Amino acid sequence: MTADADRTDATEGRGRVAVVIGGANGIGEATGRLLAARGWRVALADLDEAAGKAVAADLAAPFFRLDVADRAAVEALPGQVEAALGPAAALVVSSGAFQRNVPAEEQDPAELDRILAINVKGTWYANRAFGVGMARRRAGGSIVNLASTTASLATPLSIYGPSKSAIVGMTRSFAGEWGRAGVRVNAVSPGITLVPRVRARLRSEPGRYGADPAEGTALGRLVEPAEVAETIAFLCSDRASAITGIDLTVDCGWGVSAGWAMYGGVRPAPPPPG
Repeated sequence: MTADADRTDATEGRGRVAVVIGGANGIGEATGRLLAARGWRVALADLDEAAGKAVAADLAAPFFRLDVADRAAVEALPGQVEAALGPAAALVVSSGAFQRNVPAEEQDPAELDRILAINVKGTWYANRAFGVGMARRRAGGSIVNLASTTASLATPLSIYGPSKSAIVGMTRSFAGEWGRAGVRVNAVSPGITLVPRVRARLRSEPGRYGADPAEGTALGRLVEPAEVAETIAFLCSDRASAITGIDLTVDCGWGVSAGWAMYGGVRPAPPPPG
């Protein structure tokens, strides 16, 4: 990367305010750190207060304890951020709840309520709370919602996957709702991403994602959190000024390799010349 590119990256945010909900760890943490490095003034919100405050201290950023299932708390967040930093120009909703990979008859129906409250209602509350303000200010803005490849692929996750499908659907609806006010709304769908929680599961539950989940991707590896963060930062930036209403997949080719399984799997790389 050239020195000019480095300077551009460091000033990409131009001092504008970006809010990362779910910014205490994983993809949200990686995104908050990258946006701060790109010149955004970042505010973090998360239910995990200890981890969130630690990340915020590193970034000299304000932290807000937030339960995304609490509508009143989410609706209060834009005003709290504005009082601390100014109005938000970008919102990233990276919060999420997961389910156990067990047969449907073994699922606790209470899990349905919990996951829908966090993934679907929480994302909807956050989009409306920030999106309406962005639209009324007529100063543009960008919202990025974290969906998942499970939104478009058949998996055993009969609650989590449909909840992420709902996020993709609401993303497209909100893109139409606020587009004429200059507000862009997009989704990012990661595949299996090597956040600390997933790395721990790969060690402790080696069969959870199959014998070798990397073998199920075209690139032969899994996604790094920084790679998802790069995609989110791009969609937040002016470089994506004509992009709205999309669901951008970041999965190392997990989706495209699925149809190769019955033909023996993705082909290995050809041998080097000579």
